[in-house]
Formats: sequence, structure tokens, C-alpha cells
Amino acid sequence: MIPFNKPPVTGNESQFIQQVLASDKMSGDGPFGKRCQEWFEKNLPTKKALLTPSCTAALELAAILIDIKPGDEVIMPSYTFVSTANAFVLRGAKIVFVDIRSDTMNIDEKLIEAAITTRTKAIVPVHYAGVGCDMDVIMQLADKYNLFVIEDAAQGMMSSYNGKALGTIGHIGAFSFHETKNYTSGGEGGLLLINDEQFKHRAEVIREKGTNRSQFFRGMVDKYQWVDIGSSYLPSELQAAYLWAQLESAELINSNRLSTWNRYYHGLKDLAKAEKIELASIPENCIHNAHMFYLKVANLDERTALIDYLKPKGIMAVFHYVPLHSAKAGKDFGFFHGDDEYTTKESERLVRLPIWFGMSEDEVDSVIDALKEFYL
Repeated sequence: MIPFNKPPVTGNESQFIQQVLASDKMSGDGPFGKRCQEWFEKNLPTKKALLTPSCTAALELAAILIDIKPGDEVIMPSYTFVSTANAFVLRGAKIVFVDIRSDTMNIDEKLIEAAITTRTKAIVPVHYAGVGCDMDVIMQLADKYNLFVIEDAAQGMMSSYNGKALGTIGHIGAFSFHETKNYTSGGEGGLLLINDEQFKHRAEVIREKGTNRSQFFRGMVDKYQWVDIGSSYLPSELQAAYLWAQLESAELINSNRLSTWNRYYHGLKDLAKAEKIELASIPENCIHNAHMFYLKVANLDERTALIDYLKPKGIMAVFHYVPLHSAKAGKDFGFFHGDDEYTTKESERLVRLPIWFGMSEDEVDSVIDALKEFYL
């Protein structure tokens, strides 16, 4: 059996969790939480890194920070997870979906400007598969129209665009540490990056249920009280302990996944040359993190047949997002601007292959062999 995913385990997770259980600090922002946040601030780098219970929570916090209100419009691709849209819908925004590029599955930066109106508040680029969107164009548009950019970098830890870490280019970045991601904090988890100085103080307050608790414990204020709106966006110290074990081995995990990705790519090149499949395209100015290995087939029927063919061989391949604009909620809370030239068509062709930290070469070769059997 070759599962689609195995959550990464590096060896020190149990030890660090036991340390938390033996301590008097299990709620958030303990020693492990602070260690993780300092690691992100140093290694990405960013002005402020705040762990959250999920990427969903990080995006919701971002929507509050930029003061999304009913009637505001937020531009994003339809080819993304529902949390990307939900975070802004919860604040009353209308979602404006824009078509994607067929090569990277990222939002088509050339189509964004036409979707901007006087009601537009933000652009939310989603870095699909850890491959960066064209952030130069997006940031230029944001400057031109005075818009916020919230990077959905859920899949993008350890990836970069023009030498800058994904999530550090826009005003705010959001990451996921779900068990399917390259790094996990024990099944769920997330991270908010503050790249704009104006949000540093308020982000802490909102994350702590609208209180000045963090400032109080640092001795910056003499009273711990309710000062703003907020919610419970603080993960437990147990999550941070698990994540710290992963960050200690961040480079090892990254290089191992890239090795697996490259083995797939070279092993499937002949099928791509024969035009049986299409492989992912990585722009020259992007460094990716091997978050996923996907290929594209001819159409939806062929995708279904391929996944069904692999299943009895014990190989779990999956498809990905159903475009949000085609869903009931997508129609209720948003609309597609312009033509859907690639979003639906390309999403129906995409197949994700198994990939995880520690996947053996024999397992990769078994998947490659099965694909060749299907096509040849």
C-alpha cells in the first residue's frame, strides 16, 4: 500500500511533547512556541511571526487586521481551498474570482487589474504547490490601487520568489501546518506573518481574544484587559513542541522531498515527451519546496480511469480542488470575473501522486511503473 500522504516525523516529537506534559505550561506561547516564532522571524525573515491553530485561523485574523467590512471585494483564484474565501466572507466581503494560469495553476496576474473596482480591498494570491505567483506584478497593482496583499502560502514553506520567501512579500502571509503539509504541528496548525509594521501590535491583540495579555506579560502595560475585537487564535504548546522538532530538521525534510519530486519528474519525462501527460512547470525565478507532485492528463474521464487503475495496485492518487466559483457557496458569496478559460478545464485534468518525507525510492518507482503501464 502506498498512501497519498504520511505526516512527517523526524524523531524528537515525542521527547518534546513529554517535556511540555512535564511542565506547567501547556497553553500557547510557551518556550517551544516562542522558539518556533523566533525561527520564522530569523529564517524567512519577517517582522512578526505568530503561530495559529490553523491556516484558516491565520487568514481569518488577516481579514480582521485589514478591516474587511460588508461590501468590500477581495480578488483571488477560484482554484483554492475554501478557507481562502471563507476568511473574508465571514467579515462580509464579496469574493471576486479570477482565472488561473495553465502553467502554474496560480492566479493569472494579467487579469487582476480588470477585476479591480472602487470596492476592492485586497488581493489574495495562492501559491499553488509551493510555486510562487508573480508577486512583482501583484505588488505593483496593490501599490497603484492602494490594496492589501494577503499571501495564502499554506503550501509554501521553504519556497521563494525572486529570492524572497513566500509569505514575506505581501503585507501579510499565512501558512498551514496541517498533516498533509511539508511541516506539521501535530495534525493541524498555522502561522501568520506580519510584514507591514502597522499590523504588528494589533495582530497580537486580536490573536489573544482582543486583550493586551502579551504586552502585560512583557511588562509593557500595567493592566491586562479587553482592548479590541479578537478571538482565540492561539495554538497549544503541544502543537508548538511537535512543530519545533520539524523545524530542527527543516532542511532535511526539504531536501528529502525535493529528491522524491525530482525522481518522479525524471522517471515520467518519457511519458511527457510522448504527450501522454503534462508535468508541472516551475518558473525560473521560483524555488519550490516539493509540496506536491502533480501531473495533468487529457481530461476528466482519463483522470477518473487513472485513479481507478492505481487504486487496486495499492497506490492512492487523488485529484484536488473543485473550483470554488462552481460551488453553491461560491455563487452565493462571490462571482467569476471574466472568462473561465483554464480554472475548470485544468482542475479536471490534475492528478496528485503520493509524496511524503521518507518515501522510499522503491515506492516512487512503483508509482512510476504503474503510470507507464497505464499509458504504454
